[in-house]
This record gives sequence, structure tokens and C-alpha cells, in this order.
Amino acid sequence: MTQDQTAPAPSQDAARPDWWRDAVIYQVYPRSFADADGDGMGDLEGIRRRLPHLRDLGVDAVWLSPFYASPQADAGYDVTDYRTVDPMFGTLADADALLGDAHALGLRVIVDLVPNHCSDQHAWFRQAVEEGPGSPLRARFHFRDGRGAHGDLPPNDWESVFGGPAWTRLPDGQWYLHLFAPQQPDFNWEHPAVRDEFRTVLRFWLDRGVDGFRVDVAHGLVKAPGLPDTGTTGQLRLLGQDVLPFFDQDGVHDIYRSWRTVLDEYPGARIAVAEAWAPSPERTARYVRPGELHQAFNFHYLGTAWDATALRATIDASLDAMRPVGAPTTWVLSNHDVVRHRTRLGGDLARARAASLLMLALPGSAYLYQGEELGLPEVLHLPDEARQDPAFARRTGAAGQDGLRDGCRVPIPWEKDGCSYGFGPGGSWLPLPPEWSALSVAAQTGDPDSTLELYRAALALRRSHPGLGAGTDVTWLDAPDGVLIFRRPGGLVCTVNATDTAVRLPAPGTPLLSSGQLPSADAEFILPPDTTVWWDA
Repeated sequence: MTQDQTAPAPSQDAARPDWWRDAVIYQVYPRSFADADGDGMGDLEGIRRRLPHLRDLGVDAVWLSPFYASPQADAGYDVTDYRTVDPMFGTLADADALLGDAHALGLRVIVDLVPNHCSDQHAWFRQAVEEGPGSPLRARFHFRDGRGAHGDLPPNDWESVFGGPAWTRLPDGQWYLHLFAPQQPDFNWEHPAVRDEFRTVLRFWLDRGVDGFRVDVAHGLVKAPGLPDTGTTGQLRLLGQDVLPFFDQDGVHDIYRSWRTVLDEYPGARIAVAEAWAPSPERTARYVRPGELHQAFNFHYLGTAWDATALRATIDASLDAMRPVGAPTTWVLSNHDVVRHRTRLGGDLARARAASLLMLALPGSAYLYQGEELGLPEVLHLPDEARQDPAFARRTGAAGQDGLRDGCRVPIPWEKDGCSYGFGPGGSWLPLPPEWSALSVAAQTGDPDSTLELYRAALALRRSHPGLGAGTDVTWLDAPDGVLIFRRPGGLVCTVNATDTAVRLPAPGTPLLSSGQLPSADAEFILPPDTTVWWDA
């Protein structure tokens, strides 16, 4: 792999305002990371105790999925109180302790913010329902009368992301909009009280020291005027792209300009990251124009097949879209909503390792999902009674394996034995496969051929090599079909074989790191199938 496996300690340099341009940010899914109290669910104290693992891995920041007060109808993405920690995860004091320890270790902390919708148990929504039609609080959501002679048809034809209608009718006859589960009513972002509330929520967490926010469903806050049907008459065209009337509306950008003003009031380069499922890289770039958000997830790259031609096209399109707005391109392979990339790309660990090393060589910022540094696959078979994804109950949806997301949310293994392989002192909310013992942190630590040590080595090189990290360009070099070769300013060359056949290539320099066996420093070398190599050139 490499001759030097030691990662330098991350540093939180407050004088570096552009830290986010090349940051490696690690997503923690709190219920599945580490359980300190033994109830089978991960918690903030468990995360705090495992922060040294992230320091040793070499990441720059930790992104925490929601830990707010919630009935957990959608794993915490149904929030009742944005200023309180759910008892499942701990207390505000636990959150403060986690922030303090993370900062002491040189790790920044980004928290999830869920502004498109709340829980149906949120105080505003409960009062709106209790007061009935005409309640002023109903204007903070999307309540409508139904269609048809008796109002028994939904107000429009919109469908939930989780399947079925995006509308639920109350006993008083009115319907309310929920683009996700019925327990997640959408806010009406045209209402000033909603905008004021979230600016206050931003300040609440910024005052406590968080370094930024990941904005859930950033593309969904504003709906088209009149809530038109999604049929031909309701379809909109923006920049030549079809846009659904409930996603990627131009009005969202006024909200994010307002939020940027709040973020810029605080020292230490606080940031916001858009989860924006836009129809093209050009539409995604609109979320990170000057004065708006800092980063946006690159879902176009995540969805690209393991194919050299497709990868090159997506890389070029991504960099080309971000360059005019001056924002860093981000790269991501896995998260809590999609099949883990080892499984999605075909199930082979060698291919997953090659894909990871390619991603980490690209200019910009990279996102890792907990457990990918261990080479974890998707868990394809889980008992029905253990599943908690609301899409499972509705047996439909577009996210994850067959529309289900529990398989990528199985807790990660820390130890080689024990009832939950070190996840906690008791069991775990989703069962860990027995074969994950060999993939645990304990099993891989110190093994130079392990995936964990590959990630540690790669992140160490990202910090030390001038040809890695921030940037806006790659220079493509001639390569055989199915092979990618690019050079980055600073003397880094990356070679990727995305085929199932070994190829002979001229060596472009001194080999630094390989997802497989490190080549010899000869004039030519053999690049095995599904292998990525970094070269100092």
C-alpha cells in the first residue's frame, strides 16, 4: 500500500477560512455508530467516546445525522423540537461535551438541519390540527381543501417520495401536504414565521459551537405557486431542465442567502451544505453561488456507474459546473439513504477500494459514510420485525436497496467479538452479520492490507501532498479503453483500471499508494483490474 501508514493529527485552524474547500467530512448516523448506555441504540456519548477513531482516520469534520427530539417515524428526520436532544441520544449537555471533545481533537462538527418538514407531533402542527380549519397556524403548513364534489380527492396529483399520495386527509375534511411520510408535514416557507424560526434555530446551534449544517431536502422548501399538478401543464422548465413543482424551485435561493448572512456573523468559517437533488450539475451549482451555501452534495457522481467513460464525463461535468460559481466540487460514494457503494458497484471489495481512492484523488471536498473505511457491504437480508425505514411499510420508494434504507444503516463493528461486536454493551437495533467480525476496527487496525489502513494512508497523503485536496481541474492523459489517467497540479497522477482485465502502462512517476498491491517503480507496470494507484510525478 504505502511505506508510511501514519496519519498526522487533524488541526482545527481557525485562521483558515477556506477549510471546507478540501475537507474530508465523515457522516455519523447516531443510532448506528456507538451505543454507550446499552439500550441497543447509538447515542451522543457513544459517539464522543469513539471520536479518537475519527481523529486517527484523518478526517477534518464530523457530520451528525439528526439527534433532535423526535417520535422517530423516519429515524429522526421528523423533528418535534429543533433545540432539544431526543432522550434516545442523550441530552444537550451530552451534545456540548461531544462538541468540546471534537474541537479538542481538531475535528469540526456539522449537524443535520431538517427544514422542509417537521413531525406531526411538532407543537405548531398539533395546534393547527386541534384548532381546525381557519387556524392561523395552518398557514405555516400546506393545508388545502380536497378536490371533487365532496373534497374527498387530494388537492393535486403529487406523490410522496416514500410512495403513495403526498396528501393526508384529517377528520375535519382538510388535507395536508407531506412529501415524505404522513408523519412529516411540510412547512410553508412563504410564511414569515417559518423563516424566522429557522434563523433562530441556526443561531441556537451556532451559539453552542457547531461548525455548520447539512441542509436536508435543500431543494424542496419552496413549492410552485398554486401547487400545480405534476402533469404536462404543471411541469416547469428551468435552464432547459424539467423541474417538478415541489423540487428545485428558484425561491429556495432567497432562503439560503438569508442563512449565509447568519453564518457569516460567526467566527471560524461556519458552513452549510445542501442536500440538493437537482436535475443537473448546473442546477446544483446554483445552491453554492457567492452569498449562498458553501457546498452541495454531488449526487450525480454518486449515481455514476463503475465505467471509465461515464466517470470521466461526470467528473468533467461536475468540475465545469462548480468552477464558474467559485465553489468546491464535492464527491461522495455512500450515505444513509443509498446502498453502500461496495454492494452498489458489484459487491467486490477491490472495486470498492479502487472507487474510494479515485474519489479521494479528485479536487475538492470528499464525504465518507461511517463504515465505508471498513469496506462494509450492504446488509441485504434483515428480519422484517427489525426494519424501521418507513418506506418498508409502504413497500415502495426510490432510495436504497429496493427502496429500503435499513441495509446501509446497520451498526458498525468495533471489536472482533461480543453480541454486537463492540457497538455497545448490549444488543443492537439492527443485527450485525457474523462475518463483520473480520471487518471490525479491531480486526483491521495495524493490518497494512486492510481497507481501514488504506483510508488512513490516503487521508494522510491528502494532507501532505500538494497535488491532492483543493482544486478545480484535472488534466486527462491518454489511456486505453476502460482506464482513467489524470494529472493534478502539484505533481499527482492517478491511474484507474475500471475493467476486468489487467493492463500494461508506462509508469508516470513514483508510486505512492495503491488500492491493491503497490507497483514497483519500473519504467512500465501492470495495473490490475479494479485498481487505482496514486503516483508522485
